Amino acid sequence: MPKLVFIATEDWFFASHFLPMLRAARQAGFAPCVICRVRSHRAVIEAEGARVIPLEADRGRRDIGQALSVIAQLRRILRAEEPDIVHLIALWPIALGGVAARLAGVERRVAAVTGLGFLGAATGPRAGAARLAMRLFLRGPLDGSRVRFLLENPDDARLLGFDPGSARRVVIVGGAGVDPDAYAPGPLPPLPPLRVAVIARMLWSKGIDIAVEATRLARADGARIELSLYGEPDANNPKTIPKDQLELWGREPGISWRGRTQDAAAVWRAHHLCCLPSRGGEGLPRTLLEGASCGRAVLTSDVPGCRALVRDGVEGLLVPPGDAAALARAMAALAGDPERLARMGEAARRRVLSGFTERHVIDAVAAMYRELGES
Repeated sequence: MPKLVFIATEDWFFASHFLPMLRAARQAGFAPCVICRVRSHRAVIEAEGARVIPLEADRGRRDIGQALSVIAQLRRILRAEEPDIVHLIALWPIALGGVAARLAGVERRVAAVTGLGFLGAATGPRAGAARLAMRLFLRGPLDGSRVRFLLENPDDARLLGFDPGSARRVVIVGGAGVDPDAYAPGPLPPLPPLRVAVIARMLWSKGIDIAVEATRLARADGARIELSLYGEPDANNPKTIPKDQLELWGREPGISWRGRTQDAAAVWRAHHLCCLPSRGGEGLPRTLLEGASCGRAVLTSDVPGCRALVRDGVEGLLVPPGDAAALARAMAALAGDPERLARMGEAARRRVLSGFTERHVIDAVAAMYRELGES
């Protein structure tokens, strides 16, 4: 069988977001292999029929020495594996893995941009210069006729200089998709209070502090709102929120930090509103897909990725990033309008079924692999 190699940062990241890509590879007739840092999710990946090759790299480091070491390791692995296609997931693997793949002579590559963070949402000359540099790098030395770009929203396609509606080498999918049967809608809990949940890594970039401040403001104005935070700090991410801070917030009235959840569907059954007040551009956050699939209205930032799923006033509400007052007003408005809340939740479920399921993603990615393999 032809061979397809994925390059990702962490085994947990791949296991939580990209198992549908393994299924797409098998559906397209490829034998999949995953290169990543291995900790506790190797068995999950192997259970999907992929070999796992460990790669020791500290993703918290971004110095030239670390970069050269990773490129050298990847080049050795790719030369030994001789893959037909290399699928690079997220910007850092795209950059280092792209260089390594070129050095190893692998021409067929998939660059999967999973979100551009502040590059996708920031304004001003410095942000513009950074976006231009990234575009020139990805569309210059790392590009080629046998490179495909797998994106999760139209904004990222435009930022890279593609017309999302007609670019032949671009495939836009709904993130990793969601299983609509595993995340099925259920009845809303009684109101009040409005129960709001954020399921995410506990990072400043995810706007966790904005959700906390918005809850304070809304409650101070008399709205009966409770906020639950699900997730843990990420020790390897410089934007992580310290555990002490999360515990401090969790002692405030109406705010709970509950740590990591193993059952997101159960969380959404117990809450009315799915919230992610991200400060920067996302790919297409899985937490929003899961909440929407469960029939919950979505309250999120008007940034790339989030607005690819949520249309303001239809599936939920969009607010400016970093604006706690706007987020508080949106929470209070939904707390006082249960019919609108339910209507948005029903629309969110329909939105997922219209093109954001795992099956939609698997079919689109498998078609891309087959086309690329024949090029």
